[in-house]
Amino acid sequence: MAIRSLRLIGDELLAKKSRRVDKIDERILAILEDMADTMYESNGIGLAAVQVGILRSLIVADIGEGIMKLINAEIISREGEESSIEACLSVPGYQGVVIRPEKIVVSYTDENGQSIVLEAQGPLKRVLCHEIDHLDGILYNQIAESFYEATLQAEGEELDESEELGEGEEPEDLEGLEGVEAHGGAGAAQAESGEAVSSADGPGAENASDGELGSDSAEAL
Repeated sequence: MAIRSLRLIGDELLAKKSRRVDKIDERILAILEDMADTMYESNGIGLAAVQVGILRSLIVADIGEGIMKLINAEIISREGEESSIEACLSVPGYQGVVIRPEKIVVSYTDENGQSIVLEAQGPLKRVLCHEIDHLDGILYNQIAESFYEATLQAEGEELDESEELGEGEEPEDLEGLEGVEAHGGAGAAQAESGEAVSSADGPGAENASDGELGSDSAEAL
């Protein structure tokens, strides 16, 4: 499978609403595999298809209990409220405090076509809220109570995609947030060219040219 390039903050595709998947075929299953590979390669714990340039309602997640593949996921109920610290593979170098429900119920279809209703709390709930927001074109920094430059918890230790906010923690806001752009030359080049796929085998700009799945990718910066 392929490691796909991540769309980064500033890419217009990330603001678009993903479309439902009508048929689970080999192409959809291959995309889910690529998304899982990309998530693991990037040290993430969740990923939505739009983050790799595909406007379809697809999510992969792994909070350390094994891979989950969710098709057409939606939150059907919410309960309570709590704060957490979140980060995002599409917003590198930053994290923020986000208010999320304490508990959610999610309905989705798995890769085998099985309809599932899942109650989620804790880390899984935070990841699913975060990724379902991506499907609606929402980045977490748009709804964060505070948003600031990340620091490593310890030398060489990567930040999790989502982390509980400790009692009494009050991180300072970073000034000039409206000017935040994608970091790194590869991300900037990707946003300019519209390329969404990168692998050693060179599958090319599949998302920009393969019709049904890639029709929106060419509209991205």
